[in-house]
Amino acid sequence: MKTLTFHVDGRVQHVWFRGWTIETARGLGLTGWVRNRPDGAVEGQAQGRPEVLERFRELLAQGPPMARVTEVRAELAEITERFLDFHVRR
Repeated sequence: MKTLTFHVDGRVQHVWFRGWTIETARGLGLTGWVRNRPDGAVEGQAQGRPEVLERFRELLAQGPPMARVTEVRAELAEITERFLDFHVRR
């Protein structure tokens, strides 16, 4: 199990990106969180098996239909905090 910290740039707010991220992560069996950033980006962390996290990263680059992702920065690391579900973090 690993943690993927991600930062997504582009048109990713007001296009249901957080909701889509939660549904996608839960569908893959991941736990973690997602939130909007003041600069218009979306960030979060996801936990799961490395191969599933890689698939999640690929899906983040696509996003939901109304989003226009320009960049995904993601880093895989060891788990330092465990999450019980996937949710919006304020």
